[in-house]
Amino acid sequence: MGLGTSTFVIRWINFLTVLLAVGVICFGVWMSTHHDGCRKSLTLPVLGIGALILLMFIITNNGSGHAVTGLSYKEYQLRDYSSWFVKQLNNTRNWEHLRSCFVKSEDCNDLPNRYKSLKQYKLAKLSPIEAGCCRPPSACGYPAINASYYDLSFHPVSTNNDCKLYKNSPSIKCYSCDSCKAGVAQYMKTEWRVVAIFNVVLFVVLSTIYFVGCCARRNAARSRSSKV
Repeated sequence: MGLGTSTFVIRWINFLTVLLAVGVICFGVWMSTHHDGCRKSLTLPVLGIGALILLMFIITNNGSGHAVTGLSYKEYQLRDYSSWFVKQLNNTRNWEHLRSCFVKSEDCNDLPNRYKSLKQYKLAKLSPIEAGCCRPPSACGYPAINASYYDLSFHPVSTNNDCKLYKNSPSIKCYSCDSCKAGVAQYMKTEWRVVAIFNVVLFVVLSTIYFVGCCARRNAARSRSSKV
């Protein structure tokens, strides 16, 4: 899928997400106007899920990555994401916890085992976290020796502070870089959308079961009262 096609698809997904959120909220408002206990009891949950979808869209709307010539994966920049995401990731306590997880995961150190040559490495489909945390930004211009080692004797061509923060040490890498935080933001954005979609589907199924059961119980009660 080309970059233009990918952008087109993302825009449509975003548009449909907004329509879904507005539709759910309108449905909740409509249910609140009925005196039927079955419907009114679902008003707050429906409004809540609609507001949650809309909030999730607002928080995860920005940021889609930047294509780099010669690489099959994208790079991510922290400024592209919502201020809420940036604030959470810039929180020292939050980031130190995440950083310790990255060091323990060994994902970056495993890259040379997965990609034996530089050609394989450049053609690899790195995840947002691998692209942002395991390597320096391409703008730095550091020549890659292998999938986990860069020639840092080369004078960086960019003033990006990440160029100074990156080290080849397995415990340092680019774990303190803004590019790493941006990779995490992209990962969170993707995961949250998957969770949001799952929750919507689950909510619809449970609401339908509840509504049908409630109405069946009400009809059964009416039937018994009519026989009395």
